[in-house]
Amino acid sequence: MKELRLMKGNEAIAEAAIRAGVDAYFGYPITPQSEIMEYLVQHCPADGSMVVLQAESETASINMVYGAASAGRRVMTSSSSPGISLMAEGISYLAGAELPCLIVNVARGGPGLGTIQPSQSDYFQSVKGGGHGDYRLLVLAPDSVQEMADFVTLAFRLAFKYRNPVMILSDGVIGQMMEKVTLSPPLSERHNVVPWATTGKTSDRERNIITSLNLDPFKHERHNQKLQAKYRQMEREETRYDSYLCEDAEYVIVAYGASARISRKAVELARAKGIRAGLFRPITLFPFPSAELKAATQQAGGLLSVEMSAGQMIEDVRLATECSIPVQHFGRYGGVVHAPEEILEALEKLMPAVPEIHHPPWTPSEP
Repeated sequence: MKELRLMKGNEAIAEAAIRAGVDAYFGYPITPQSEIMEYLVQHCPADGSMVVLQAESETASINMVYGAASAGRRVMTSSSSPGISLMAEGISYLAGAELPCLIVNVARGGPGLGTIQPSQSDYFQSVKGGGHGDYRLLVLAPDSVQEMADFVTLAFRLAFKYRNPVMILSDGVIGQMMEKVTLSPPLSERHNVVPWATTGKTSDRERNIITSLNLDPFKHERHNQKLQAKYRQMEREETRYDSYLCEDAEYVIVAYGASARISRKAVELARAKGIRAGLFRPITLFPFPSAELKAATQQAGGLLSVEMSAGQMIEDVRLATECSIPVQHFGRYGGVVHAPEEILEALEKLMPAVPEIHHPPWTPSEP
């Protein structure tokens, strides 16, 4: 039976992890995501079926994830921007060894230690790799507390389907805000049975050896080709997005996460002034919904990429539209969160760059 609660986004992820039958969590505290581990310590099953451990560092925690994932367990970690940087080598190892796991990044402002305030400046790090080598993570971007919870189960399903790490890329706004969330009942069966796991040699099977090391360049090239084929399959089968009032939109805002929530209000303000605006929200940042964005903006004359960064997702937006229409960026960074009115102002500045579109008068629409 489903349950309705009022929860923080970080708490919702933790509760969803318990209900999803996560076997182990390894992490290290860092603001603004520390509530995830704190909640798990307080509420994990008393029967010992879930291990929750504060490691000595982020580097240690991601390597503990590697070990537990090798045994075929549902395992996760969480951190915030500088902590994810410390995990980068281990994340690359996980991807190279094809190990499923969940990594949660509740992003904060950078570069460096930066600030504990929210940001979206980890897009490149999350979507383009972050660590070394030609690898990809499946990246999910929630814009609500409900999606923070829902994406935990989805992340594990995708992680085991593709034998690949999955990241939930959130931010300090979604992690710290409180909303109603409907929680699914706990899974009746906890463990996955996977033939590749390193569970030891038995009378009816040989031992499995999991590693990302391969010193034969030709064998390693074939392994990389296999990985790239898997990433192309993700692009074909796993793109997710949401759109709002894009059907007749002359101007489309593209935003994810907290920026999408704020941009939705900006769209409503624009419509009230007679500006036909819409919102396209990528839910998967990799694979990026390029074809879907292009299709949804066929009639649009200009796009505005709204991010809490200096402009990172805008590169994928321009690639998706093949630079066929003007794409401009509006961002706040360093931990500053934009206001709907600021986004509307940026949208209005975009409009003169699209002379071929007839601009309706900016008068409030009739109720």
